[in-house]
Amino acid sequence: MVRRIRPEQVRELTLLFILVAAVAFFATQIPGYVSGRTFTDISTGLEVIAVVAVGQTLVVLTRNIDLSVGSVVGLVAYFVGTLLANEPGLAPAVPVAIAIALGSALGAINGTIVAYGRVPAVVTTLGTLAIYRVALVELSGAKTVTTDSLPAWLLDLPRSSLVSLGDLDIRSLVVVAVAVVIAFQLLLYYAPYGRRLFAIGSNPDAARVAGLPLQRDVFVAFVLSGALAGLGGFLFLVRFGNITVVAGQGLELQVVAAVVVGGVNIFGGSGSMVGALLGAALINLLQQSLLRWPAANPFVQDAILGLLILLAVASDKVVLERLRTTWVRARRRDDERATASAAKQVTPGA
Repeated sequence: MVRRIRPEQVRELTLLFILVAAVAFFATQIPGYVSGRTFTDISTGLEVIAVVAVGQTLVVLTRNIDLSVGSVVGLVAYFVGTLLANEPGLAPAVPVAIAIALGSALGAINGTIVAYGRVPAVVTTLGTLAIYRVALVELSGAKTVTTDSLPAWLLDLPRSSLVSLGDLDIRSLVVVAVAVVIAFQLLLYYAPYGRRLFAIGSNPDAARVAGLPLQRDVFVAFVLSGALAGLGGFLFLVRFGNITVVAGQGLELQVVAAVVVGGVNIFGGSGSMVGALLGAALINLLQQSLLRWPAANPFVQDAILGLLILLAVASDKVVLERLRTTWVRARRRDDERATASAAKQVTPGA
């Protein structure tokens, strides 16, 4: 039987084509664009969006959304930065663990309200987005975490590279982000929990009738989203160093854009972490390139993100839905042929 391309893979292949086309376009507009420096800049700005997008993907697969991730990233970055400024002798693993734990706690609040309180996710996380931001304002007291107050090992992290060839550097934190994507991609497709997320998003009522732990799985998705936003907060601190009360503001739009553009169905039930990574790469490529393009208006970036979200949702609703229907029918025909062929082989005299 010939292996068929899944509808989600169509989006991923399309994204690869768009990435190549975008690079080709900007190469004609920006002198010296195709270089190792450009790759380094784009990949270095990718890690925060990619890690947070992985957690967002888990939530969106269940027909929910987490709009509080930007505030979680900012709050965690400021809290961990303040902690390291006061306790510079802490082992590196400690602030990472604290960031993930704090993010998990904030995600658990969202998950409890959505899964067990049955409050719509968009309402819940819009509220906690504001609450967590206010908590950051109160915690900071209008003070800024500055790089000169942070330990040397943290300041060295952004510049640490696994591969360095001239002006091409593959940063260690980029590798960490890719490792997170791979780990959760494997969880989605090989772990029972990941398969249940697809079932819940595809048909929550059927999942409930089938006896799946719907509330618990949705709760865990929000906890994991918070945990990865917490890790994103640590990466944000590492990347920028100077953390103010507006840290992470607007990040939720970039993350949602990366997830939806990456082929994760906003209506739940389909998507992949690889697609979310490609979506994050496209978003970051556009942002980095528009900053260097003299003809670009700096205020047009959010409009482009919004347009990408609209186009992605529209294509999900119109094009990919038809592809999914065709794909399911084709799989059903293949299964029927395989069944018929097996029956012939075991029938005497066939």
